[in-house]
Amino acid sequence: MFADDLASSALGIELVEAAEGHAVATMRITETMVNGHGIAHGGYVFLLADTTFACACNSHGPVTVASGAEISFVAAGELGDHLIATATERTRYGRNGIYDVTVHRETPDGPEVVAEFRGRSRTIQKAPQR
Repeated sequence: MFADDLASSALGIELVEAAEGHAVATMRITETMVNGHGIAHGGYVFLLADTTFACACNSHGPVTVASGAEISFVAAGELGDHLIATATERTRYGRNGIYDVTVHRETPDGPEVVAEFRGRSRTIQKAPQR
């Protein structure tokens, strides 16, 4: 699935770890991702978290899509930040699942959380046609 994700690859998102119910992806904040306030546009941070969530919830095999998601921005991302998103499965029930994603950056004092994301997934019968 990730290999065919042109939106994520166009932004330089790299999948660095994938296991059942878990994924880690990274993205560097570039000049084109910074908004008028000089900080990372929240949409890009959301996209990184959403991509990582998608990799985690699709790790079980059947095609799974987002049924909803929310994000809380904790700190502003900055130009040049190397963001790391870690997705963890919280629960799966029937065709539904809940996943938490923490987006952070490394600092000299250790990891600093940039955003917390919760995604809800739904397994579907087959992949959508392109």
